[in-house]
Amino acid sequence: MATKSEKKQLVYPLLPLRGLLVFPTMVLHFDVGREKSIKALEKCAMTSNQLLLSSQEDGQVDDPTEEDLFHIGTLAKVKQMMKLPNGTIRVLVEGIARARIHRFTKTDEWFEVEVAVQEEQDFSKSNAEYQALMRSVLQQFEQYLKLSKKVDQEAYSSVVDISDPSHFADAVAAHLPLKIREKQQLLEELDVMKRLEKLLQILSDEREILELERNIHQRVRKQMERTQKEYYLREQMKAIQKELGDRDSRSAEVEELRQQLDQKEMPLLVKEKVEKELERLERIPQASAEGTVVRTYLDWLLALPWIETAQQRVDLRRAEKVLNEEHYGLEKIKERILEFLAVQRLSGKMTGPIICLAGPPGVGKTSLARSIATALKRPFVRASLGGVRDEAEIRGHRRTYIGAMPGRIIQGMKSAGVKNPVFLLDEIDKMANDFRGDPSSALLEVLDPEQNQTFSDHYIEIPFDLSDVMFITTANNVYQIPGPLRDRMEIIQLSGYTELEKLNIVKQHLLPRQKEKHALKADQMRISEDVLLMLIRHYTREAGVRQLERVVAAVCRKVARRIASGEKKRITVQTKTIEDFLGPPIYRYGAQEEEDQIGVVNGLAWTETGGDLLSVEVSVVPGKGKLVLTGHLGDVMRESAQTAFSYVRSRAGQFGLQHDFYENVDLHVHVPEGAIPKDGPSAGITMATCLISALTGRRVRRDVAMTGEITLRGRVLPIGGLREKSLAAHRAGIRHVIHPLDNVKDLRDIPQVVRDEMEFHAVKHMDEVVALAFVEPFPLEEFEGFYPTDKMPDILRNTFSGEGAHQ
Repeated sequence: MATKSEKKQLVYPLLPLRGLLVFPTMVLHFDVGREKSIKALEKCAMTSNQLLLSSQEDGQVDDPTEEDLFHIGTLAKVKQMMKLPNGTIRVLVEGIARARIHRFTKTDEWFEVEVAVQEEQDFSKSNAEYQALMRSVLQQFEQYLKLSKKVDQEAYSSVVDISDPSHFADAVAAHLPLKIREKQQLLEELDVMKRLEKLLQILSDEREILELERNIHQRVRKQMERTQKEYYLREQMKAIQKELGDRDSRSAEVEELRQQLDQKEMPLLVKEKVEKELERLERIPQASAEGTVVRTYLDWLLALPWIETAQQRVDLRRAEKVLNEEHYGLEKIKERILEFLAVQRLSGKMTGPIICLAGPPGVGKTSLARSIATALKRPFVRASLGGVRDEAEIRGHRRTYIGAMPGRIIQGMKSAGVKNPVFLLDEIDKMANDFRGDPSSALLEVLDPEQNQTFSDHYIEIPFDLSDVMFITTANNVYQIPGPLRDRMEIIQLSGYTELEKLNIVKQHLLPRQKEKHALKADQMRISEDVLLMLIRHYTREAGVRQLERVVAAVCRKVARRIASGEKKRITVQTKTIEDFLGPPIYRYGAQEEEDQIGVVNGLAWTETGGDLLSVEVSVVPGKGKLVLTGHLGDVMRESAQTAFSYVRSRAGQFGLQHDFYENVDLHVHVPEGAIPKDGPSAGITMATCLISALTGRRVRRDVAMTGEITLRGRVLPIGGLREKSLAAHRAGIRHVIHPLDNVKDLRDIPQVVRDEMEFHAVKHMDEVVALAFVEPFPLEEFEGFYPTDKMPDILRNTFSGEGAHQ
């Protein structure tokens, strides 16, 4: 239903406009090229020469529909049409009035619409409020024209004499370079008062923006003028020096550094620091030693990667392929690394815990870190921290010192050339501290994700962002890493390799690499699996494969010499020729003893180089009850021996011993290889079993090895390193391992091939150990106390009130 301000509905052709809007009373010419629009013009020419102009919401649409057009447009009269050579039509139109589209009557060949023309308000009587608004708009428009360069200055004279408020508002709006949607809002506003208020707000906003632009341009121009002035003066100085023949190398040096600064991208803070140091360098005399210090400092600032980054995307499939190609086994380790990389891919940042690869030497910690860098296609940087005891090695020296230089972190970043490399901190457990500071404390800022965004090096003196660096650390013994530093890292244990894993590693990696190093072709040297197994079993005994690679290299050298001398063209290495190459076997494969013995027990120990098999021996000699311990034992191991001895004394009657057996004998406990320090609580049940065997004359099974801590009451407490110890037992040919019941959960970490070839016995009391370890176990009866009550010394009888000690 039409409103009071609308005339009777009429039908007109519709011409869609792109990026253009025509206001009433506005005269404008434009080109028409679309087929529908040309047909609309032809229809218009055959009727009343009037048509509706409506703007498109999206100017990119070539074939608009009803939904793409605004439903309020301008009824216009076509005053002139001229066909151009390229087929388009240039049209001159004059806006007549606003019109609202009620419905589309034709949309196929051209647009035809039924519209209602909006009647204009009568302004014949003067209204003070309108006049005030028009004057305000005119003042804002005048100021806008003074600031704007996009509008012709004559526009003011074209609107100043307009007295009709509606016509005035449309004329001002037509001269403003507004967006189509903003102009459409003014066109759709039928209330002239509100239209003038909107126009006043638009002019006020545009004027403020133009003033801000002018201020910015003025600041930029002043800066450019200062730069040009400096450049002009500097060029004058060069010309004067050239004429005088006094151009020194310092000026050329400074000029070279300035060119480097112009080509280098860096934060504003760093750039200002470099410019300040360059000005200082220019003032330093040529003969002054301080100039060298400043020049070196500038070289470091210009060489560091402040902004440069390597590729950010993480390809998990490629990473998995690289890890599998370069490392055999270590499935859980590789799975954890891939999980870490997956999180980095989703988050897009190198956030999260710092990975610490911990394990014995030769298991592939450093090569794993290198493989991660290869998988990520990032530069790899390695800094060895073994023996570092000076804090300046991490944070750098103060520039006041002679020979000052940045720390290893900044040096590594310079060699990487990007701000997001893979950075390996090797042997982090080998750091020490002295009067020169604590380097492990300095590493806290490096490895803490909350702090390393502003890492401060004493030499650079400018915060350096390390948050994008992927730090990886390695260690042999995590317990030697200080607690606060260890708390910032996620420990991933690499325990060692099984015999089968070593065999595959030597076939797939070590042997091909050594052949290439020794210039041996594939057909010049052949070696079977039996020979490789012999090398693993009889010439190496380690958790990793470092010694194994040395042995393979020794075999390759022997073969290379024979081929080079012309003795043979190709050699097949056999088991019978290994001794000629390497000498007699170093290790004996199988149980440590050839037969079951008395007073000898196989114990299992954990060392920094992996698990180890220790034979504990006990000798009983006449004496006065002394317990002698030898074999370079630590305090904890000595306490375990004392505890085991007290346990045996408390169970003397149960084992068929006199209660005072210890008064007439001395017990000598010895752990062979006395030059090697040994410590730890896990030898308790081993020493107790050895003491019982030596005192009772019963033989202990040679295919049994054991580990566990013992209490005075015979309880077996849990220990650590069961995986490493089990691998050591497997290497030695042991088939039965006795371990604490609480360590059953650790069995899942032991490789399946080891679990298939060995039996694991979980015990919670020494009685179970005795039943398993001896060849001829004796019956263990329930025992009430330390000694029979009738023979208990008075001091013990008074203590326990005749009831005996608790078992």
